[in-house]
Amino acid sequence: MGQKEVQKQKGAIKEKRVRSNPQLTSTRILVAEDDEDTALTYKMALKDAGYEAKIVDNGEDCAKIYLEKFQEFRLLKSRKTAVHPYDQPFEVVILDYRIPRMDGLQVAKEILTVNPRQRIIFASAYVKETLKDSVKGLKQVVELLQKPFSSQILVDMIRDKQVYKQLKRYKVDTKILQKAELTHEQLMELLNIMKRARD
Repeated sequence: MGQKEVQKQKGAIKEKRVRSNPQLTSTRILVAEDDEDTALTYKMALKDAGYEAKIVDNGEDCAKIYLEKFQEFRLLKSRKTAVHPYDQPFEVVILDYRIPRMDGLQVAKEILTVNPRQRIIFASAYVKETLKDSVKGLKQVVELLQKPFSSQILVDMIRDKQVYKQLKRYKVDTKILQKAELTHEQLMELLNIMKRARD
C-alpha cells in the first residue's frame, strides 16, 4: 500500500470517528453577542474558518446552553466514553461584556464555577484596562479582545496563532503540534514549560 493510500485511510478513519461521535468534536463555539450585525459577522467568519457557532443574544441563554452541554459531557465521561480530559463542551466561549439578562462577567463566573478549564474570550468595546480589572475577580485566565477588531483577528486568536508564534521562538516544530490538534490549554502548558526551561 502506497503512502498516499495510507494517508487517505487515516483521514477517512479520523473523519468517520468525528462524524460518528459529534459530542467529541472540538469545533463548537458558543457566542453571546446582542448586536445582530456583530453576531452575524462572527457566525459567518467562524463558519468560513470551519467552526460550528452557536450564537445567543443574552447571557442567561448562554449560561443555560453551556450548562446543558457540560452535563452531556459529564454523562459521556461517566459512561467511560473516550473523552479526553482536555476536551471541552465548546472549544471556546466568546462573551460580550455587556449583554442583556446576565452580563458576560456573570456568565463567565457560572461557567468557570462548574468548569475552570473552559477557555473564555471577552470581546468588548470597553477599554481593555477596565476589562482587566473586572475579570481579575474571576481568578481564572481569560482572554480579552477589544472591539472593533477584524474577523481574522478573532479566528487567529481561537487558533492560537500568537501561541504558535511564541513556541517557534523556542525552536518548537509547530507543524507537528498543529497536526496533533492540541487544545489551547495544552499549548499554553507547553509554552509555560518552555518559558520555565529557559529561565
